[in-house]
Amino acid sequence: MKLSEHFSLAEMTFSATAARKGIANVAPPEIVDQLILTADRMEGVRALLGNKPIRVLSGYRSPAVNKAVGGSATSAHRTGHAVDFICPEFGTPAEVAAHLAKHLTGYDQIIQEFDSWIHVGFGPGQRMQKLTARKVRGRTAYTAGIAS
Repeated sequence: MKLSEHFSLAEMTFSATAARKGIANVAPPEIVDQLILTADRMEGVRALLGNKPIRVLSGYRSPAVNKAVGGSATSAHRTGHAVDFICPEFGTPAEVAAHLAKHLTGYDQIIQEFDSWIHVGFGPGQRMQKLTARKVRGRTAYTAGIAS
């Protein structure tokens, strides 16, 4: 099922962890409705990145998948409001996050995570938070801003 021109339900619900552990990651109808809105917002992200292909690493996470990945109980992934992705044809995760931090509007969070991917959340809070996540002594530490 296509959610938008470039994003499908299959990719917005794919989870490598779920596949590896045999966990179902099926979005209920109300979450699919939200994923349609999120996919539309991701079309805007794609446009800001020069219409380069985006590879979704994580979109919706069922409660079991969220637990398996160690996600927060209040994660925006649980409600279909967040996407973790890369866009190698545009640049590194740091370059993508920095570009979005300058040009994207109407979002809740942009997080450059572990120098490996970008988290963008379109939750109702619209805090316009820009963060960098790194592992410090085995724990995730967040700092304000996008590190280059």
